[in-house]
Amino acid sequence: MDIILIRHGQTEDNADRIFSTKDTKLTEKGREQIKNTKKIVDTLSFDKVYVSPLYRAIETMEILGLEGEKEERIKEVDFGLFEGNSYEALKEKFPEEVKQWDENYINYVTPEGESIKLAYERVTSFLEEISKKDEDVVLVCHDGVIRIALSWVFNNIDYFFKFKVENGSINIISIDEYGFKYIEKTNYTIKPKLLQNL
Repeated sequence: MDIILIRHGQTEDNADRIFSTKDTKLTEKGREQIKNTKKIVDTLSFDKVYVSPLYRAIETMEILGLEGEKEERIKEVDFGLFEGNSYEALKEKFPEEVKQWDENYINYVTPEGESIKLAYERVTSFLEEISKKDEDVVLVCHDGVIRIALSWVFNNIDYFFKFKVENGSINIISIDEYGFKYIEKTNYTIKPKLLQNL
C-alpha cells in the first residue's frame, strides 16, 4: 500500500515566515502550486482521501478536486501561543519559553500547544491504524505531519529535523506485504520549467 502525503500550498503565514495560525489561507502562489500538483495527483491511483480539518488543507483538497474525510490526528503541530509570530518575535515575547524550546525541541510543550513528541504520538497512531488496511490513501496535510510520517518510517522521532517538505509537494511512503515501510518519494512536484512538457 501507499500513503501519499500532500502538503498544502503556500499560505499567507508561510509567506510571512511565521508559525501558522489555524485559519491562514493560501496565497495566489500557493493556489498555483496546487494546480500544478493536481497534474500529478490526477495520474495517481488511490482508494481514500483524508484531510486535516485546518482551512489551508481543506482549500488545498478542493483545488485538487478531491473529496476526503476530515481527520483530527493529521492537524499540524499545535504551537499554541507561538502561532502568528516569527521566531525573532517569539524571542522578544517569550524569551524564557523560547530558551527552553531551543534546548529541547522534541519534548518542549509550547504554551497552550503541544510538543513535537505529543504530535508524533497523535499522527503515528493514525498511520498505524491505516497501515493495517489494504488501501492506498492520500493525506492532505502539513509540513510537521509529513516530517513525522517520514520519521515514522525509521521509528525515530529524532529524524524530524532531517527532512524539508516543500509546499504543494507529494511524499509517498510504501508498505510492502511484510509490513516493511520505505520512502518512495519526497518533495515530488512539477517545477515551472517542466510545465511546457505536460
